Amino acid sequence: MSRQGSRDQGDLVAFARDARTRYVRERDRAHELERALADLNDAYFSTIETLAFLIEAKDAGTRRHLDRTRDLALELTQRIEPELMDQSEIGHAFLLHDIGKIGIPDRILTKPGTLTDSEWAVMRTHPLIGAQVVRPIRILGEAEDVVRFHHERFDGDGYPSGLRGEEIPLAARIFSVVDAYDAMTNDRPYRAACSPEAALDELIRCSGTQFDPEVVDEFLVLMEQGDLSVNIPEQHASAVAATPA
Repeated sequence: MSRQGSRDQGDLVAFARDARTRYVRERDRAHELERALADLNDAYFSTIETLAFLIEAKDAGTRRHLDRTRDLALELTQRIEPELMDQSEIGHAFLLHDIGKIGIPDRILTKPGTLTDSEWAVMRTHPLIGAQVVRPIRILGEAEDVVRFHHERFDGDGYPSGLRGEEIPLAARIFSVVDAYDAMTNDRPYRAACSPEAALDELIRCSGTQFDPEVVDEFLVLMEQGDLSVNIPEQHASAVAATPA
């Protein structure tokens, strides 16, 4: 090989080595940035999660509500739409559903009696406040839908947007049933808890108006088959029996 050819070959080898070095450097830098972003998102979520539990801690009557509703909603989601379980943020969404209550004054949030109309108007802003809180957190993905829409009603009379039927995201329709059941079966400052059977009876009564009837049916099956031993109200037993496992 000529001297010129040797130099050209050497230049090519040096160029290739330099290109590889730059590639490895840029790849490592990209990985570092990804890790830094993940750490930032985790820290942001941990902060928001802590705020959610602090809100819950203000009212002894609702303590453990977040954990209970998240766990039960995940079980119900697995029955109804297993593909939703592939979204890692779904559990976060259920846990943070009431994060918007950070913007509700304590005099309303912890009031022991019935809220006035004007107080209810303030309370009903919490889904929108919560949506604004979680929207910037990329790791939460579609969690905003549950936070924003879990107080919508199947008949369109809910809030904040008055969505109807399947306009309401499925995860929010699922969670609204679980949230209502947990609220009814646990003591609140303004009323005592009712029995699981009475709560199920109320879900049945509101099926098709407040709640998605298919979600209610699946919830009844979950309650009958789960660790919580409850008696399905007799007037609905046939529908439960007809629901596939």
